[in-house]
Amino acid sequence: MTEVSARKRIWGWFFFDWASQPYHTLLVTFIFGPFFAVVATNYFMGTGLEEDAAKASAQSLWAWNMGIAGLIIGFGAPLMGALADTSGRRRTYIAFFSVMYFVGAAALWFTDPAGSNMYWMLAFFAFGFIGAEYALIFVNSQLPDLGTEEEVGEISGSGFAFGYFGGLIALIIVLIFFAEQGGGRTIAGLAPGLGLLNPEMSEGTRSVGPITALWFAVFMVPYFRWVHEPVVSKVRGTVRDAMGSLMTSIKHLKHRRSLLNLLISSMFYRDALNGIYAFGGIYAFNVLDWTVPQVGIFGIIGAASAALFSWLGGKLDRRVGPKPVVVGAIWVLIVICFTMINMSREAIFGFALPEGSSLPDVLMMAAGALIGGMGGTLQASSRSLMVRHTDPKSPAESFGLYGLSGRATAFIAPILIGVATTMTESARLGVSPVIGLFLLGLILLRWVNAAGDSETWESAA
Repeated sequence: MTEVSARKRIWGWFFFDWASQPYHTLLVTFIFGPFFAVVATNYFMGTGLEEDAAKASAQSLWAWNMGIAGLIIGFGAPLMGALADTSGRRRTYIAFFSVMYFVGAAALWFTDPAGSNMYWMLAFFAFGFIGAEYALIFVNSQLPDLGTEEEVGEISGSGFAFGYFGGLIALIIVLIFFAEQGGGRTIAGLAPGLGLLNPEMSEGTRSVGPITALWFAVFMVPYFRWVHEPVVSKVRGTVRDAMGSLMTSIKHLKHRRSLLNLLISSMFYRDALNGIYAFGGIYAFNVLDWTVPQVGIFGIIGAASAALFSWLGGKLDRRVGPKPVVVGAIWVLIVICFTMINMSREAIFGFALPEGSSLPDVLMMAAGALIGGMGGTLQASSRSLMVRHTDPKSPAESFGLYGLSGRATAFIAPILIGVATTMTESARLGVSPVIGLFLLGLILLRWVNAAGDSETWESAA
């Protein structure tokens, strides 16, 4: 086998982000999520609910599905990481979970616009989402091998930037050629799929599922060609080995207080961020009455900002370290969320707006840019900060714990949003719990060592 250069290996690693990002950009946030909100709202209105109640029920249904998927991901993540470390076969697991991604995304084509099979489609969506998140654990665990401690922050930021740029390109393609507006034409005035798809059955919007699956299959090729792992003698780790290794790692967390605080802190602030991503498009649909193409434009702005700021954040990470970047990004996101819950079509922070005012739309677009930019920066620098707390002997297991912290309580934000939406009967106020989650994460970061805790690896062992 021809030896792959270090530069090409890094680019191959980048391509996982490029290939996988459309699941989040197209399906979770900007196209399928808002489309599902429309489908579910119409379905519930057909059962006799008033429009506001139907919208709240649709948002709660999406919240519960994301919550259940988060539970599965969270409790399986550390075991998967430990199993990969004990078996030495990370690429094998990545391939398996890639198949889950592909199947889950492709199946969304069969969504019935009338809502008759919406529970099945939620199940397929969750199946693919779980595959995407599990694969990411093993890909993240390869980051420490790609550069020095000083370099990994910039590599992480560049990877996220490349991935968001891929998501941006995919989103533009879908909006121009596939996703229907109210008149049955795309945002560019074209017939969906250049006339091959039926807009009356929402086939243009539904095609986002197979498009996401095909995009992933094509662009994972550079990853599998260029990212190779060293040959290891142990290739038959068992679940029992993995469980033993995992229990040892959890037991040793009491000796690694900085890592423990990082895991708990990121558990809260990443949960809050995922809540914004999962409900941003649905919020715009429910509160500002945006159409799917409008949410798509919102997504273009957010994805472009995410690509730019992830790259810039990586540069800043290299200069000042990841922790200050993480703290700054969280503060910006708190301000954005506070603005969103105090904004409606009628008023902003209690000040009435003239009828037909475009100010809420402008502010929401600006919020999208900052959410995308700060969200990308936060994820990239969090990954870099985790590298400084990763034991090089078991990187997948360490990132499995990181995956656990990001997903074990991933049900909290969706459930809190669902409860707040139900109690207030307001989709706008329903997203307010994410502010509390961001603040909890910010407080716990005070006890995280910016330089990591490498000095405790040996003592913990």
